[in-house]
Amino acid sequence: MAFLGTLCLILVLTTLAGNFANRLGVPAVIGELLIGIIIGPALLNWVQLNSLVSLFADIGVVILMFLGGLESNLQLLMKYLKPAIVVATSGVIFPIVMMGLASWWWGFTPLEALFIGVIFSATSVSISVAVLKEYHALSTREGATILGAAVADDIMGVILLSLMISLLASQGIQAAGSQPALGLVLLEQVAFFGGTYIVVKWIAPYLMHLSERLVMASSVTIMSMVICLSMAWLADIVGLSGAIGAFFAGIAVAHTPYRAVLADHVEPLGNAIFIPVFFVSVGLNMTLDHLADNLGIIVGLTVLACLAKLLGCGLGARLSGFDLKSSTVIGTGMIARGEMGLITAQIGHQAGLLGGADYSAMILVIVLATIIAPLVLKQALKAMPQTAAE
Repeated sequence: MAFLGTLCLILVLTTLAGNFANRLGVPAVIGELLIGIIIGPALLNWVQLNSLVSLFADIGVVILMFLGGLESNLQLLMKYLKPAIVVATSGVIFPIVMMGLASWWWGFTPLEALFIGVIFSATSVSISVAVLKEYHALSTREGATILGAAVADDIMGVILLSLMISLLASQGIQAAGSQPALGLVLLEQVAFFGGTYIVVKWIAPYLMHLSERLVMASSVTIMSMVICLSMAWLADIVGLSGAIGAFFAGIAVAHTPYRAVLADHVEPLGNAIFIPVFFVSVGLNMTLDHLADNLGIIVGLTVLACLAKLLGCGLGARLSGFDLKSSTVIGTGMIARGEMGLITAQIGHQAGLLGGADYSAMILVIVLATIIAPLVLKQALKAMPQTAAE
């Protein structure tokens, strides 16, 4: 029952922080992220990232991405699929090269430097979705490209992580946990996306229509949550982020007559409990261990982490025909790091590749980049004329 007190504290503080952030003209998510740093191990140490907080955070990101899918336009996503792949590819190459070379220059071994580059090649678009929703930019060509690139980025992240684990094994370094063969993982992911098409086309409309006929309160909303959670679970099984499965569940349900009703029902549920916990959990990952010893590396890598995605994804967008302002929006929308980076860093730490001080520094850089991302995305959105989705 102690967790109920923790949950009350998180909800009260994030509500106040979001209010102050909005009054100051910055995205509400910034205030919520900062609350996680203030009440977490970095400062007051009132709340730790335990299993219950992690569970609520996982549900929060799933609901957030489900809402993002509800507000997305599938035709627009398909239209900008090719630019999204270009953006994702350049957005993976730039961090590996820039972060890898910088880490090598700072004294890391070539293998460690390559591993650090892979850590920061992954994007977590969940934070950007919150900002895009807040500024009504999800159903634009820039929003569609960011979301499409996030899906491609997640697949590339799984491939890179598998390759790095194989490379570690070849060097006599055993990563924690057994990993399936890369070919099997890719086959499972192809099957997942094939199944997703079937869900969008036939299964989701049938289940939503069936739920309306059930004599049960909120049956339509419950069915949508069943679809959301099951697709997030399946995505996780095949090695993708559960957020990706939830996003496609949102798209599937959005192509039924119940889209508006579900947005009205699910969004209050997410924003009232789970989504604030997710934002706070990002800040709870942050500690100040070995800060003084690694301050130069932390500042330098944080700047490079932001620039690598901005330049890489921005260049990909420019090569795909976007103008400078739209390319900047897309680049800033891909800056945030998240679960894939944290998982990769943890694997490196457990394998002995990243020592305690270096591991703490990498986690700190991931959190700082995630906090910076909504600020720069907001500025990029303000500089771009608001246009309807094409």
